[in-house]
Amino acid sequence: MRPSFSAMLERWITALHTEDPGLEEPAATRDRFKERFPKNATRRMTQLGLLVGSTLEPLGLGENDTLVYASGYAETRALESYLDSFPATSPTLFQTSIHPSAVQQALIARQQAVKQFFPMTGGAFLPAQALHVALLAETSRTILCGGEERGTWLLENKSASERAFAFALALSASSDGALARLTLDQAQGATDADIQFTLETFFDVLHGRRSFEGNISPSCRLSLVWL
Repeated sequence: MRPSFSAMLERWITALHTEDPGLEEPAATRDRFKERFPKNATRRMTQLGLLVGSTLEPLGLGENDTLVYASGYAETRALESYLDSFPATSPTLFQTSIHPSAVQQALIARQQAVKQFFPMTGGAFLPAQALHVALLAETSRTILCGGEERGTWLLENKSASERAFAFALALSASSDGALARLTLDQAQGATDADIQFTLETFFDVLHGRRSFEGNISPSCRLSLVWL
């Protein structure tokens, strides 16, 4: 899927939270966040669920918000454990290994409803796809979140992320209290080979609060300017 544009899309980033745990193991992440979630919830949550949930929490997610979630590999550790459990497979591991699990864990733990929820996956053009959906949302505020968790044997098979990370940002049509201006427009002279803007790249731009101007898919150009 390649987003196409007939007009420039613009939104303002009004809040941003990121998590970059490095090589932290899931048990350490669980211990670090055990006070941030309802009692006994963390023991059932994946590392990515904890990371995404911790970035969403400060944004004060509301029932009238649109929520867009982007992840290329999602619950890698749960999927590895589920596959390792054959032939006596674990229903719990299957449930936590599905793609939207990280966000669902956070929403269920806090009994939080949202107006619309769009879980998205993909490869090199995932940031462009997720941003396109987020900027087209009709709600007054849209939350865009995403992340990955580092795999073990799936990583060795090039089927997992090399890093764990998570981010969540709030997008608004109003510039009041804005941190940055974000626009999407028609790409200029891009081909597939020119694009090196992965979800990890997008995270690094957000985490470092770096301005960016360039093509992020063959049809999409991103401008991100911090105020």
